[in-house]
Amino acid sequence: MNKTRQPLLRNKGVQSLLAALLCIVIGLVIGYVVLLLINPAGAWEAIKTIVENFLYYPTANARLRYLGNTLVKTAPLLMCSLSILFAYKVGLFNIGAAGQYVVGAGASLYCALAWKMPWFVCLIAAIVAGAVLGAISGALKAYRNVNEVISCIMLNWISLYLVNTLLANVKEGASPYTIQLSTGNPGAVMPDLGLGSLFGNNRYVTIAVPLAVIVAVLIWVLLEKTKLGYELKATGYNKFAAKYCGMKEKRNIILTMVIAGALAGMGAGLLYLTGFEQWSTTQSSVPAMGFNGIAAAFLGGLNPIGAIFSSYFIQHITNGGAYVDKTMYSAQISDLVSSLIIYLCGFVLFFKTTLDRRLDRRAEREAAKAAAQKGGEA
Repeated sequence: MNKTRQPLLRNKGVQSLLAALLCIVIGLVIGYVVLLLINPAGAWEAIKTIVENFLYYPTANARLRYLGNTLVKTAPLLMCSLSILFAYKVGLFNIGAAGQYVVGAGASLYCALAWKMPWFVCLIAAIVAGAVLGAISGALKAYRNVNEVISCIMLNWISLYLVNTLLANVKEGASPYTIQLSTGNPGAVMPDLGLGSLFGNNRYVTIAVPLAVIVAVLIWVLLEKTKLGYELKATGYNKFAAKYCGMKEKRNIILTMVIAGALAGMGAGLLYLTGFEQWSTTQSSVPAMGFNGIAAAFLGGLNPIGAIFSSYFIQHITNGGAYVDKTMYSAQISDLVSSLIIYLCGFVLFFKTTLDRRLDRRAEREAAKAAAQKGGEA
């Protein structure tokens, strides 16, 4: 029996799944305890509402429509998750995904509203903007050994205020929000190709959703099945060994950050070019999407395919938290419960390492027992 179970538990995919499920369960339990401490009367209903999300609505059409809203925001979260995990695979921590997401939003919206460009040009602009910002951090790391975390954090805030200033030229006159795409430039709205009709005629469900999934598959292929992916990961493991083997370690570091930045920038384009949200030119904090991508990346086991499901889950509970009864709990309670689960996502690798150690100990005990039995028979 052990011979059939142990290889299954050794499988990295199975370990990632078990670790992710454990994080989710522990997070929900802690969240439920917190809700009990605040107001026991509505704790069960609140935690159930967070988990249900769109199932909160009584009609099938409403459920489909709000499921569509969750998917619309899952697409950019998935792209930010891919940005984080791609850089992490190459030994870099791209906390600058938030800033790259910001410049992607700025480039796509400015091209759409100021220059009246079509959606695909605006999306390319978002990708290029994110890539350029990523290249700056990559170049500083490669040529001056500047820690990418420090440079990325600085660039996050620089990006935010630059984009706020830029998009102030295309905002509505009576509000700080940018002009709606549907009125300012309908041609900049991404096509839905009939997808909206599948989700209760939700006009925000566009090709952004399948496009994000396709990119996730392509990133998996790049990392696992190509020579370039092997070189990038080898550089991340040991840049000196990679250089000794003839690999261009500086180029690989910069290229990694360029690709990571392009992914985060594309994520912003996939959200704002649906018309689902407008940018506020007075916001003083970097959007959380880039930081939530860190949780999605680790919850998905740092695997591009796993990131598809983890990104959906995180967005699912985030959206579900908006429906918690505000007469019993403050508006921030949904963010608190979501944050607990997201925080625990960082322990996925810890759980996997702990499982491996336990399996190693069990294997050692079984080997010692088998050796003792063999010695006794002799």
